[in-house]
Amino acid sequence: MQGFARTLTRMGGIGDPGDRYLGMMDAAAMQLTELLELLSLAARIEAGRWEPVAQDADTLDLARAAVERLADKAAVSGAGEAVATDVTAVHAALFGLANAALRHGGLERVELDVDGRELRIGPVTEAAPVVLGESMRDLGAAVGRMVVEALGGSVAVTAERLVVRL
Repeated sequence: MQGFARTLTRMGGIGDPGDRYLGMMDAAAMQLTELLELLSLAARIEAGRWEPVAQDADTLDLARAAVERLADKAAVSGAGEAVATDVTAVHAALFGLANAALRHGGLERVELDVDGRELRIGPVTEAAPVVLGESMRDLGAAVGRMVVEALGGSVAVTAERLVVRL
């Protein structure tokens, strides 16, 4: 479906309102793909079959890349530290956690403060159970926590901040 929509768009489209519908089909297919990837990752972690691919990365760079899709709704600051981790999975985890804090906290902007291996995401207030993955209202947050813990890290809420330790 997504390939068909993209092919038609590349060929010059089909005119309005069809082009708008093609864009909606492409966006919906992309969201479905992301959901399936999250579910697949969660299933592999729960089954003990996930094999992370460790790469060297800086935690500040990981935070910046993870919230890139949030654009002006997220700010990253602090000082990073080198870690060996599964970069792709950590990007997905940090994005899911930051996005959940933003959406479920009713916020206009979320901040990620990096201090070595520790990343503080906030503010997190009444949305803490959702962002911690305790309330299954946000798949991205729940899988994000699973990823961090499967990599030997931790996720907790302290002083209205979600503290992620890699």
